[in-house]
Amino acid sequence: MTDAAPPAPARRSNATLMAFAASCLPYAALGLPVYVTLPEFYASHVGVSLSAVSLIFLIVRLADIVVDPVLGVIIDRTSTKWGRYRVWMAIGAPILMGSVAMLFFVGQGAGATHLAVWLVVMYLGYSISLLSQMSWAAVLSSDYDQRSRIYGFWQVANILGVLAVLLIPVGAQAMGYSYVEAVRMQGGFIVGLLPIALLITFLFTPEPRNVTPPAHGGLGATLALIAKPVLRRLLLSDLLLGAARGLIGVLFFYFFEQARGFERDQTSILLLVYFVAGLVGAPVWAWLATQMGKHQALAVASVYFAVSFGAATLLVPAGNFPAALAAIFATGLAFGAADLLLRAMMADASDVIRLEAEADRTGLLFSILNATSKLGYAFSVGAFAVLEWIGFDPEPGAVNDPGVILGLQWLFIAAPVGLLLISAVVLRLYPLTPAAHAEVRARLSARDGASA
Repeated sequence: MTDAAPPAPARRSNATLMAFAASCLPYAALGLPVYVTLPEFYASHVGVSLSAVSLIFLIVRLADIVVDPVLGVIIDRTSTKWGRYRVWMAIGAPILMGSVAMLFFVGQGAGATHLAVWLVVMYLGYSISLLSQMSWAAVLSSDYDQRSRIYGFWQVANILGVLAVLLIPVGAQAMGYSYVEAVRMQGGFIVGLLPIALLITFLFTPEPRNVTPPAHGGLGATLALIAKPVLRRLLLSDLLLGAARGLIGVLFFYFFEQARGFERDQTSILLLVYFVAGLVGAPVWAWLATQMGKHQALAVASVYFAVSFGAATLLVPAGNFPAALAAIFATGLAFGAADLLLRAMMADASDVIRLEAEADRTGLLFSILNATSKLGYAFSVGAFAVLEWIGFDPEPGAVNDPGVILGLQWLFIAAPVGLLLISAVVLRLYPLTPAAHAEVRARLSARDGASA
């Protein structure tokens, strides 16, 4: 005889999820410039060398990977009358605002030290904020399909934040401002939006009260978590997808301007269209996840991303802007799938860990997921070192030799396509299916009911 199915968790209203997703807007508006705009901006406009930019971003992100699990442990151990996650998001806000101002409002010749110091401070505030937010989303519902819906709202708001920050340089340059001035406007937008968005989230989103969990058990216990099958494949996929999307992001301007002959304003529009398509595609992937399971939907998205990206970069003639717009839109439809589905999958995996460890490890688990994402993006910034090695000149208007451009194309096209296809293979064998998760939830419900 099997246990009775647990009652379905309450469905959060659209208004509640929109209020929660408000905090995504400034975080996403910052996240894109960090891995797309800032590396290229400091290399091409501030005057820091390609190799220095590559090394700084690599070292800072690798260090941040070590810090994230520590922050996850601290967040999990926090218990206040105001909740666990909103408190840490409030702590992260002033750190972010100050560091963003220092990174974006910078003049030519600021130097590598300026970039390194403020990048460290910014990543600390960003890690605190994002870990708390993603963990909060995970506890808003315990239902498999409801989590797809929650992270669907989360992802749509993320893409809206990205679109807002992308519109700034497009609009600014159309009004006659320089690209450097447009980047500063992006920083001002993030600093101004952050306190407003957080206030909306804090006032109108409930935070379920979690009891303070027992100690995590240190590094050994964390490594044991990572070794579990349900996490091993999830994290490997996250690493691969992070590296693939990171390479596309950091090389986007260089490829379309140097290899395809577009101007900066045209390339900015292409990047904007890429993320608009992500907004359009996000609900599709969330729906597909309810039909075939999150891991299967993400595998399909990875294959589609690889094929459409290869076609967009190899088949569109140089200088053909309308064709490039259509091809980039088709590719961008898959952009949001990874962020949406991997985080919903980690929320499900946290139930497995809670069942096995008899403790809430949500903050720690999302810190590990953050770490693998950052590791993938850290490797992608290493592409700058490769570009310098092959002799690429990043200065605006520079003319590079055909052999150098060919190296840029291989780096921009072949590497992401290969990473995306490998990720799809990894996901095919992911063990936490919808049926398996339902069994986990039933056992948790029975255990919690017995201990009540």
